Amino acid sequence: MTDRAGTPAEPDPPAPEDGETPPGAPEEPRRRRHWLRWTALGCALVVLAAAGVGWWFYRKLDNNITTDTTADAELRRYEKERPPAGTSAARNILLIGSDTRAGEGNRKYGRDKGTQRSDTTILLHLAAGKASATAVSLPRDLMVTIPSCRTTDGTRTREQFAQFNWAFEFGGTACTIRTVEKLTGIRIDHHMVIDFRGFKKMVDAVDGVEVCLKEPVNDPDAKLKLPAGRQTLHGEQALGFVRARKSLGNGSDTERMDRQQQFLGALVNKVQSDGVLLNPTKLYPVLDAATKAITTDPGLDSLKDLYDLARSMRAIPTDKVQFLTVPRRSYRYDANRDELVQPAASDLFRQLREDRPVVVTPENDRKDGERGGDGKPDDPDAPGPSTTPTFTGRSAAEGVCE
Repeated sequence: MTDRAGTPAEPDPPAPEDGETPPGAPEEPRRRRHWLRWTALGCALVVLAAAGVGWWFYRKLDNNITTDTTADAELRRYEKERPPAGTSAARNILLIGSDTRAGEGNRKYGRDKGTQRSDTTILLHLAAGKASATAVSLPRDLMVTIPSCRTTDGTRTREQFAQFNWAFEFGGTACTIRTVEKLTGIRIDHHMVIDFRGFKKMVDAVDGVEVCLKEPVNDPDAKLKLPAGRQTLHGEQALGFVRARKSLGNGSDTERMDRQQQFLGALVNKVQSDGVLLNPTKLYPVLDAATKAITTDPGLDSLKDLYDLARSMRAIPTDKVQFLTVPRRSYRYDANRDELVQPAASDLFRQLREDRPVVVTPENDRKDGERGGDGKPDDPDAPGPSTTPTFTGRSAAEGVCE
């Protein structure tokens, strides 16, 4: 080619490839594009790394959970005799505290005799619509009918009238669930079993729980020595506090259950008020402790299941998280055992079974004629059950120092 004067023209410069700066273009846009490329690549790597770490944490927590398939299989054998499943979205979860001395960290509490009993049993009712949560303590010494159960060696026990915590010793979780269902008529949807070591780790994961003591405590059996006053208890001390019997109060199991309810209420309150469920750095230690601590049924054996349960609890206001002991009194034939107070116990079971409201009030706030879970016989002149029965108890909003 030539220009108009006939002089050979300069050859046309090659077209720039995609992403390149044309010759003669300023250097600044070129540097900016290179910077943007590396920034995008770096962000992609960070996102992938975070996703990989997140997946690793998820798998670790998920694998911590122990699934109890034995109880699930045993319960299926007795499906026809169990209460029907509820039609609402309400759920009933049986929480069992095992007093086994087997396992790491548990031998210091006594000699392992190869058996275990349910030191603490709580029926947790989560109302439909996340309206409330009601935790009912079942006394370990309550006299109940225990059905025929399969033992660990494959033999069967006979049906018998005995104290409640024998059910766990006879046939483990399945036997305990069947006993509770027979007693209450309430279908147990899920269960969790936790031992001493698991409880301590849960308390440590939330940095301890505050309690108040009127007098100093020195209880060698519970491994507990504490001064009087307001203080924060961590794992070992917290376990001693909820287990102690002889050195706190009147030494009764009923008073110990009240103390356990106060402590659990304070624990729930701390988890919610400290924003644990919304803060990943606080949430992970709690989830790690919880998943290592529990043995649960196949319906709750994944991290997603447990987190959904925790979110359901978070949605419930603390004044609607209620704790009470089933109405009981000393057994007429043995003062060291308990029996149900009727019709108060049946009223409570019916309300939970039908997912209807249950109101709890402190002992001092109960009005004349109201029946509570204080173990006292009913007043024959008291009015019949109201639309919403009232029982002696407390809410998580009260705190252990009130």
